[in-house]
Amino acid sequence: MILLLTIIVLALIFDYINGFHDAAIAITTVVSTKVLTPFQAVLWAAIFNFAAFFIFSNFIGEFRIAHTVAHLVNREFVTLPVIFAGLIAALAWNLFTWWFGIPSSSSHTLLGGFVGAALAHAGGWTVQGRTVIDYGSVIPTFLFIVLAPLIALLVALIITVLVINCFQRSNPYKAEGWFRRLQLVSSALLSLGHGSNDAQKVLGIIVAALIAHGDLEGIHDIPRWVPLSCFAAIALGTMSGGWRIAKTMGKRITKVSPMEGFCAETAGAITLFLTQWLGIPVSTTHTITSAIVGVGSTKRMSAVRWGVTINLLWAWILTIPVSAGLAAAIYWLTAAIL
Repeated sequence: MILLLTIIVLALIFDYINGFHDAAIAITTVVSTKVLTPFQAVLWAAIFNFAAFFIFSNFIGEFRIAHTVAHLVNREFVTLPVIFAGLIAALAWNLFTWWFGIPSSSSHTLLGGFVGAALAHAGGWTVQGRTVIDYGSVIPTFLFIVLAPLIALLVALIITVLVINCFQRSNPYKAEGWFRRLQLVSSALLSLGHGSNDAQKVLGIIVAALIAHGDLEGIHDIPRWVPLSCFAAIALGTMSGGWRIAKTMGKRITKVSPMEGFCAETAGAITLFLTQWLGIPVSTTHTITSAIVGVGSTKRMSAVRWGVTINLLWAWILTIPVSAGLAAAIYWLTAAIL
């Protein structure tokens, strides 16, 4: 019971850290365009992070992403020490990347840690003919590591081109005023997608822990306080801010206007809502970054600072293997001590 409670607390701490690590996701464009002050932006984002609980639980009715995360590893290979090691690894990598202002994916950190610890526990990919990993959940998740950013980039490109063509004869001053107002809507939608997507990943980990402990049969039996606390934790984390990463995301990739900020946020929100419906956990960091790149590339390819973008890609590529390796090492160390 003590280990289970420790895991739940660590999961909520990870959720909180995820909030301030990824606060830049929802506030980058709205702050860089000066539509909202940084304080107003984090408060706005946090409100909609939390509101996502009521919207997605009451209107969509099913935490599909949480279900996918809870079943990344086949049930017989999920133990509390596995989840504990995965969480410690995810927390360590998240704090490391936050400190150095690297917008890596908290989602991929968590998934990599979970899978890496499970493989260390099982001692390989298969045990007595049974695969450790549930490929039905893992393969779509890994495919969307590539597909989600591409979808966001393409959608951002299309929306930006449509908006430019529709408003090219408009009064620039009036048009900017409208897009400043519309950016409040687009940033709210992005925060809804971010809150639902990322809080559900932690919810899935807690569900896996409760199932491993014998307290649940499946996600449909989960007490309401569990998802409520997950959404509250990420909202509180968002209110704590993420200014190091916001600087990288908002200024070093490409400069954006209110119109471009609206297009990027709308594209990011559409992508997150799509993956929510499909039940596939994706990186909100990757999604909005790609949307910003898509918007920037409509001006000219040189408007995007590709050197920064390539460095971010390296961080994304390394996140899952580093997290998995770190989780495996923590699991072996914990097993040796205990």
